[in-house]
Amino acid sequence: MCGCFVLALGAFAPRLALILMALFNDEITEAFDGSWVIPLVGWLLLPYTTLAYVLVSWSTGGVEGFTWAFVVLGLVLDLGSYVGGWNRRSDVPTSWGS
Repeated sequence: MCGCFVLALGAFAPRLALILMALFNDEITEAFDGSWVIPLVGWLLLPYTTLAYVLVSWSTGGVEGFTWAFVVLGLVLDLGSYVGGWNRRSDVPTSWGS
C-alpha cells in the first residue's frame, strides 16, 4: 500500500488505515513478527503509536535509533487525544435525572 496514502489517511483515521493495511498488505505482520495480539491491542488503545511503528518499520526495515522518535510522536498523539477527550467531557450534555 502506498505509504503516502496510509500516512494521509492515518492522520485522520488511524484505525481505518491499520485495517486497510491488514487487509491489503502484510506490513503489520512483518512489523510485529507474525503476532496478532500486539497489533490488536495497539489498534484498540494506541492507534497512532501502532501506525507509526508499522510505517517506520516498513520504510526503514526496523525501528532503531532515531526512528523511535516517530513512534514516541505517535504515543504523544495518542495521549493527547485521550487528554483532550477527558478535558472536553463536561461539554457533553446529559439528561440523566436532571
